[in-house]
Amino acid sequence: MAKHIFITGGVGSSLGKGLTSASIGLLLESRGLKINIQKFDPYINVDPGTMSPFQHGEVYVTDDGAETDLDLGHYERFTNAALTRDSSVTTGQVYGEVIRKERHGDYLGKTVQVVPHITNEIKRRIKKLATKGIDVVISEIGGTVGDIESLPFLEAIRQFALEEGRENVMFIHLTLIPRLRATGEIKTKPTQHSVGKLREIGIQPDILICRTEVRLNKEVRQKISLFCNVPLDCVIEEKDAEYSIYEVPVMLARQDTDALVIKHLGLKADGKNLKEWTKLLNILRKPSRTVEVALVGKYVELYDSYKSVYEALTHAGIASRTKVDVRRIPSDSLNTMKDVRVALKGVKGLVIPGGFGDRGIEGKILAVNYARKRKLPFLGLCLGLQVACIEFARNVCGLKDANSAEFAENTANPVITLMDSQGNVVDKGGTMRLGAYPCRLVKGSKAYEAYMCEETTERHRHRYEFNNAYREVFEKKGIIFTGLSPDGKLVEVIELKGHPWFVATQAHPEFKSKPTRPHPLFRGFIRAALRHG
Repeated sequence: MAKHIFITGGVGSSLGKGLTSASIGLLLESRGLKINIQKFDPYINVDPGTMSPFQHGEVYVTDDGAETDLDLGHYERFTNAALTRDSSVTTGQVYGEVIRKERHGDYLGKTVQVVPHITNEIKRRIKKLATKGIDVVISEIGGTVGDIESLPFLEAIRQFALEEGRENVMFIHLTLIPRLRATGEIKTKPTQHSVGKLREIGIQPDILICRTEVRLNKEVRQKISLFCNVPLDCVIEEKDAEYSIYEVPVMLARQDTDALVIKHLGLKADGKNLKEWTKLLNILRKPSRTVEVALVGKYVELYDSYKSVYEALTHAGIASRTKVDVRRIPSDSLNTMKDVRVALKGVKGLVIPGGFGDRGIEGKILAVNYARKRKLPFLGLCLGLQVACIEFARNVCGLKDANSAEFAENTANPVITLMDSQGNVVDKGGTMRLGAYPCRLVKGSKAYEAYMCEETTERHRHRYEFNNAYREVFEKKGIIFTGLSPDGKLVEVIELKGHPWFVATQAHPEFKSKPTRPHPLFRGFIRAALRHG
């Protein structure tokens, strides 16, 4: 029978529950255990697919086409868990399923209530991840203890522990220990209140992980232990990482967090093996060189909007023992070529990531023009491929009014057009081309050299595609279609003949990059950037 870990958060939001959950998963895997992991989000949206990146950060996509919270990206980067749409659960999904069952007549004669019907549905989804061969299921509860939205999930995991046996369930609470700058005092009272709230619900944390800017001395930890009813060795310090988020697992390992989990849950585990992880941390701490690349995007003001892209660039740097600095440039700040020259001065590469809507599109097109003419290494992702095609059509093919049907519905030259499968779609949520699709690569191309295979699979999230009516004119002018869907109908990868690295993909390869397995396209891009100038 699988054991269960529930990770909650208190005092403040955005403390890093996702990173902590992923780190614990990594530590358990390093001991030979097989894990599964999921995120419960308390918002009423069915998924984050219709949310602005400024509201929620990036939308992460799984192989089976689920649009999920960005924390699932941490889970996949840190662990080997096979994530699916069952790994991401929202209030909207839970209530939607209960209401569907009520309408179907599953509860005939009963009044449908939060307890037991909503909580039962939450518990059903927890158990769903405890598949054959899984030793531990880690469930992260989104939100902050004390929020009204999180209450059904907290009640459900309280019930779950009662039903499954306390010896099979572990509660880990992530909290914040603030330090008052004026006096230098470390304050434990917010944590005491947060744990108090949990205990009112009926949940006693087994481990407290304390986010802090400074080291916690023994006296502070003893105080937390006493007032929160948690053993001293179970009060774990999680200090802000000095170099990288990838330090967190090692930080927890030094305090025997994995050993505490194994002991509490009665698990049989191997010795710890963090050699590969320690090796990559050494590269991050002492890189051989540094390279700066630019990312021109629509949502750069919020770092998490392109979280997976930034991480994939870091991973590619690890492969070359290089520190990758990213210059974040808002695309709507680029109105003239002079703006572009100033913004991109000195960078060794350009990335254009995904996005929706026409804001800032002309700035992206100008940036691509600069990279094409200056032979600056360029990597386009999803929308990045589309704006590269628009720029090429206008400035090389002579189609001055070329555009995407997304931005100019009545353009005479829609080099980017709505996919046939999207023609009758009305609902916005969960209706794009989503998830993993195969792509066949042309031998001898830069994409083929990067992947070193003839067919690969990448994740997608888009409604628009390259218009095949323009393939011939593009090929005559120097664009090579080096990646196509197996039936040859969908353009997946383009390259520019004679350019040192001008590669764009309709996919989101950033979702499949790991620090221990950098993505081939990002790795190739950084290598080209290192050779530039």
